[in-house]
Amino acid sequence: MKLTLVVACALIDADNRVLIAQRPEGKQLAGLWEFPGGKLEPGERPEAALIRELREELGIVTQETCLAPLTFASHAYESFHLLMPLYICRRWEGMVASKEGQALTWVRANKLRDYPMPPADIPLIPHLIDLLM
Repeated sequence: MKLTLVVACALIDADNRVLIAQRPEGKQLAGLWEFPGGKLEPGERPEAALIRELREELGIVTQETCLAPLTFASHAYESFHLLMPLYICRRWEGMVASKEGQALTWVRANKLRDYPMPPADIPLIPHLIDLLM
């Protein structure tokens, strides 16, 4: 089974809310909510990939020193196995905006379970609740 490495970020605002994005129509798992991030390019380090993805998806700029690893998910989908480190980020430059047509919302950690998410994202929620509540 192919191993796919994807990096994700829990952006946390001044009110301790977490940003989630809804996967747009036409993408796999469309309509589900997820933490921003994406696949690594060949030879790319996870932190560099996350900085690139946040710029491309949300129009914000952050630095590697502003990313802190929190936990990771390991999940077997039907055709591949996903390994996804989750970083937290509390500092960035710019205004968060949807750059790829995805809906965005800020959510309290204890309300994340109210949003349907891909199976790999669900085990990350308790770590964010522990951190933020």
